[in-house]
Formats: sequence, structure tokens, C-alpha cells
Amino acid sequence: MPLKATSGSTVTACLLIIGNEILSGRTQDKNLAFLGQRLNDLGVRLMEVRVIPDSEATIISSLNEVRRRFDYVFTTGGIGPTHDDITADCVAKAFGRPLIVNPEARAILEAHYEPGQLTAARLRMARTPQGAELIENPVSKAPGFQVENVFVMAGIPTIMQAMFASLQHRLVGGAPLRSRSVAVELGESFVAEDLAGLQARFPEVEIGSYPFNRHGVFGTRLVLRATEEDLLDAAAAELDVLLARLGAKAAWEAAPPAAQEVQS
Repeated sequence: MPLKATSGSTVTACLLIIGNEILSGRTQDKNLAFLGQRLNDLGVRLMEVRVIPDSEATIISSLNEVRRRFDYVFTTGGIGPTHDDITADCVAKAFGRPLIVNPEARAILEAHYEPGQLTAARLRMARTPQGAELIENPVSKAPGFQVENVFVMAGIPTIMQAMFASLQHRLVGGAPLRSRSVAVELGESFVAEDLAGLQARFPEVEIGSYPFNRHGVFGTRLVLRATEEDLLDAAAAELDVLLARLGAKAAWEAAPPAAQEVQS
């Protein structure tokens, strides 16, 4: 496990989404939005996401890079029973550990399947790097696993979410990122200059602008994000004054999940 972050510091995370099916467009990833929101609730900032293929060299190099840069790394995909499920193999090689049939994982699968039904293919799902700590899977029983600051989970959203619920108590976060969101019927170009000035006055507040088109009405959603409520309130108050000066019709909204803010 990584060292616990000191009070007030930012705890960071990276997500590696593994799978050729994601890159080909055949399967749409549904795990990013869930993880981004849940991690933020725990005070962990998801700072980077990569979608990578089922390639041993790519998985190993990516994992070794990001596990040294971030407090936590999460992977999804590639721990099933088929030949192209190579994530466990790659994690073992990245850490320089033997890949074993984990006795605890094997016992879980033996208890789950009828006698004689634990095939060689299914037994692949019991493989972990030596010394890994299992992540419980209450949905289909085949566990994920943790090695140091890397958490390896299934790609199927319902299973991934259940695994995350099983592991989240292991995470040590900082202050969660809070947000304020306001929609205005103005194009981005009309607010860009004033918004840059606001950002300069509040460097600790993340300020984003996201254009939208609702039933033919063009506008911009402005989102403020910070860990300190007082700072966020002060920036929001100045933004209110700024928008009033521009004659904008503004509607402050209940803060939506971070993933939805960007997509709107």
C-alpha cells in the first residue's frame, strides 16, 4: 500500500481500462464515470485514464509507469477465463513476482462450482501474483486482487462495482472535490475573457466551461471545483457578479456527478 497522504494533500489515482473490445468500439466502457465519482467521494482524485489493448508489453509498461506516479492505480478487464485474459500475468511480471494459483481464490471457486465443474479455464480466474491480497467478488465469486497500490478488477460493470465496494475501505483519501455549476445562455466566447480573470484570482479553484445545445438554445455550463467550501463560495459569488454584468440569464444547478458535468 502507498503511504497515507498527509492532511490537506491531494491523493491521486489512475485508471487503466484494458481490452481490445473497448478500443474497437464493440464494447462501451461504463466504469470510468462510476469510479470517478466514487473516488472523489472518498477524497481520491482520478487524474488520468488510459484505454490500452490486451498487449503484454503495453500493459506492463503502462502499469509500471503509473503505479510510481499515482497513489492508487485501478485496472479493469482481462481477468476472465479465456486465453486473452492476460492482466494477472502482466501484473505479476510488472512487479517481478511469480504468478500462482492463489490457494484462497481456488477455495472460493471450488465452493462456488459444483464438483467437477472447476475446469482449467475457470481455474485461470484463481491466478494472482504471489503475495496478492484478494478483492471479494460477491456477484460471480471469481476475485480481483491487490498488489501494493494496484487494484485489479473485472471489466463487467456490475462485478467491478461490487469489487470496488469490497475494497474501498482500504483507500485513504484526502478532502473530496466539491463543485458549483451554473448554466448560462451565452456562448463560451462571451465569457472567456472574464472567466480567465476569475481563474487568475482563484488559482486553487478549477474553473471549466462546457458548451451545450438544448432544443436549439446554445449556452455554456460553468463549473467551479475546489476542496474548500469557503473558497468555492467566494468564487461563485464573483462569478454571479460577472454574469450579471454580462446580462446573462444564469441558473445555478445542484452539483451533478463530475463525469456528467463534462459530457453535458
